[in-house]
Amino acid sequence: MRPTGRSVLIPRVARTRGAPDNPDLPQPDPAVYTTHAAEPPRKPWTVPMLAEAKHAGRKLVMLTAYDATFARCMDDAGVDLVLVGDSLGMVVQGQASTLPVTVDDIAYHTACVARGLSQALLVSDLPFQADATLERALEASTRCLQAGAAMVKLEGAGHKLDVIRFLVEREIPVCAHLGLTPQSVLRLGGYKVQGRDERAAARLHEDALAVAAAGASLLVLECVPSKVAADITATCGIPTIGIGAGPRCDGQVLVLHDLLGINTGHRRPKFVKDFLADGGSVADAFRAFADAVREGRFPDAAHSYD
Repeated sequence: MRPTGRSVLIPRVARTRGAPDNPDLPQPDPAVYTTHAAEPPRKPWTVPMLAEAKHAGRKLVMLTAYDATFARCMDDAGVDLVLVGDSLGMVVQGQASTLPVTVDDIAYHTACVARGLSQALLVSDLPFQADATLERALEASTRCLQAGAAMVKLEGAGHKLDVIRFLVEREIPVCAHLGLTPQSVLRLGGYKVQGRDERAAARLHEDALAVAAAGASLLVLECVPSKVAADITATCGIPTIGIGAGPRCDGQVLVLHDLLGINTGHRRPKFVKDFLADGGSVADAFRAFADAVREGRFPDAAHSYD
């Protein structure tokens, strides 16, 4: 039947004998019929809301996702941001690093995740060398946004500052990523904590201020000593999201598989906590992570670096 654009009156169905509202019959438990529709609607996240959250002191909760079903579960659990990370190379594809991940891979998984979200802000990684030139960065970022992302994430500073400026000037929001940058694993000689000595910490701080000045709206700090991350968070005008960067960042992110304690065949970093270890459902684990981040209980000293 083709819609007419006019209001349609649906006739009321007469209640039959023995209907649930008969006072002589047992009444149904209202909780059984409670749905998410009864909950007050949450306002979908936008890029400007990230700065508002930092100003208000509200912790941001971020997780990685690679498909619609997990994304929907995160959305229902109140996760603020969802990242389609190039970590999919290691936890989904079984690769030894993130380097083999392509723009096609990110765009495909971004489209999948976007279908499961209605509230969380979706961020997509620019994979290895997708941001090597301004033109390549623009092409890759456009594909991510057309697939459903609201922001792209790129690693590093230096020449990447020109990329950040170029994208922002073309209405593409950017999340920067400093500290341990997995796409630099060959140069770094492995996955190691960054910024431990005074000179490295100062350089990291300078880079953080530089990516913010270039126009980045968000900054991920990975595997950075807690004090260094706290100093950057206090002086950087944009929100920081920590992963192995201590409790004083403006928010936290974990890889989905790490949060659920799934063995991906890779070494388990110190900053990882299994939120499913105490039992419950996947949804319970997502909510437990969100609560722990917002209440300042995660990460603790055992999941941070000095």
